[in-house]
Amino acid sequence: MSHAHVAIRVEGLGKQYRLGRRERYLTLRDAVADAVRAPWRALRGRGETPSVWALRDVNFEVEHGSVLGVIGANGAGKSTLLRILARITEPTTGRAEVRGRVGSLLEVGTGFHPELTGRENVFLSGALLGMSRADVTRKFDEIVAFAGVDRFIDTPLKQFSSGMAVRLGFAVAAHLETEILIVDEALAVGDASFQRKCLGRMAGVAREGRTVLFVSHDLAAIASLTETAICLDAGTIVGAGATTDVIRDYLDRGVNRDDETGVARLRERTRPQEIAHSGTVRLDWVRTTSPEGVPASAFEEGEAINVTFGLTVEQPAGTLEFVLGVGSVEQSVVVFLVTSPRHQCVGPGRYTIGMRIDPNHLTAGSYSLGLKVIADGTRADTVHDALRFVMIDATAPQGVPGEYRKSSGLLRVDYAWDQTLREVAADGFSYTGRAPEDLAEEVGNLT
Repeated sequence: MSHAHVAIRVEGLGKQYRLGRRERYLTLRDAVADAVRAPWRALRGRGETPSVWALRDVNFEVEHGSVLGVIGANGAGKSTLLRILARITEPTTGRAEVRGRVGSLLEVGTGFHPELTGRENVFLSGALLGMSRADVTRKFDEIVAFAGVDRFIDTPLKQFSSGMAVRLGFAVAAHLETEILIVDEALAVGDASFQRKCLGRMAGVAREGRTVLFVSHDLAAIASLTETAICLDAGTIVGAGATTDVIRDYLDRGVNRDDETGVARLRERTRPQEIAHSGTVRLDWVRTTSPEGVPASAFEEGEAINVTFGLTVEQPAGTLEFVLGVGSVEQSVVVFLVTSPRHQCVGPGRYTIGMRIDPNHLTAGSYSLGLKVIADGTRADTVHDALRFVMIDATAPQGVPGEYRKSSGLLRVDYAWDQTLREVAADGFSYTGRAPEDLAEEVGNLT
C-alpha cells in the first residue's frame, strides 16, 4: 500500500510497563540522568523489576477513509494501542505513523468540572480535545441538541444526572472535525436509545470519508460499522481481515464470556425471585450451534440456528412443556416465544431437547435466549438470560448517505414490491389501468 493512501501505519509496536511503577514523562535532564544511573541500577539488581508487555510486535495499516474495528478481551491491549496512536503515551519498541489531525474519544467527559455549567463545560472540554473557541461556538447548538440537555445547559454540572453528563461528554467529542477519529468503548455508556444515537453518529462520521478506529465489546456495533477488524489477545494480533471472519474467530476462542463459545451452564444461574424451584425439573445447560453442528454464538442473517438444552427431571411429571424466547439486548424487548409439544409421563432422568430456527429472520444485533420449563401446568424452572448470541449482516456493504438497508427493525421479513406504479384518478380509483411506461409511450406518440 502506498504511503499516500495510508492514514495509520504501525510497525513492530510494543509497550512494556514496569509493575508497581508509575510511567514517567521525562524532560531532557531526566533522560540524561536516567541513562547515567542505568548501569548502577543493573549492578544493584534493580534492573529486575517485574514487567508486563501490554503490546508486542503489532503490525497493521489503515487506509484513509476506512473504518477499522478493534476487538479483544479485557486486558488484551486495545486501550494501550489507542493511547499510543493518540500520542498520550509512547511505545517501548517499534513505531506508529499517523497522518492527519487526530481526535480521540478515549474517555467520555474529558475536562468536565462539576462546578461549571453545562455551557461552560462544553467550551472547556472542546478546548481540551483540540477544538478552537470558534469551532465550539459554531457547533454548540448541534452539540446541545445531540445531547438532549438544552433545558439544563446553564445549570451547574453537579446537578446533572450521570446519564445527562455522559450524553453531553459524548456529544462534544463526537463533533470533533478531524481526519482521524479514535473511539474507545464510547457506545457502552448511556441508555439503549442514546447508544443507538451514538452508533448513528459514528456511522455518519464513517460515511463522511474520515478514518475511524473503533474499539468496542459490542460485536454487533463492530460488525455494522466496520468492514475490516483486528483482534488482540495478550498484546498481539491474533486475527485480522474481514470483520465477520475476525468476530467468528474471536468467539470460537472463547476469550470473553463463557456463553460466547455457544455453550452456557445454567445450574448456577440466577432464577427470578418469583420462581420457587419445584424440585421437579432443573435446567442444566444450553448450546447454540451452526447448521453444521459446531457450537457458535455469531450467526449471519438468514443462517439457521440450532438450540439444544439439557435438563434433569428429578420427580415424575405427567406433562412437560418447554418455552424458548429470544429477546433483543439493545432494545430490551421480546422478539418471539415458541412452545414445544407437550410430552406425557416423563420419568426421572437426564434429557436433552432441541429446536431449529430456520429460516432465521433476525436482523443484525445482539440477542438473548430465555428458557422455561412447565411441569404439570406449573412453571418449574426459568432462566431469562440463559445465553447470548450475535447476528451479523455479512452481505450488505457499508451504507452511503441516502441509502437504506433492505429491511430494518428486529426482523428481516420476506417481501416483494409490486413492480408496477399505476396512475390513479383524484378519487383514488385507477382510471387507466396502465403502467407509467405505457402512458409515456402514448404521450410520445401524441407529440
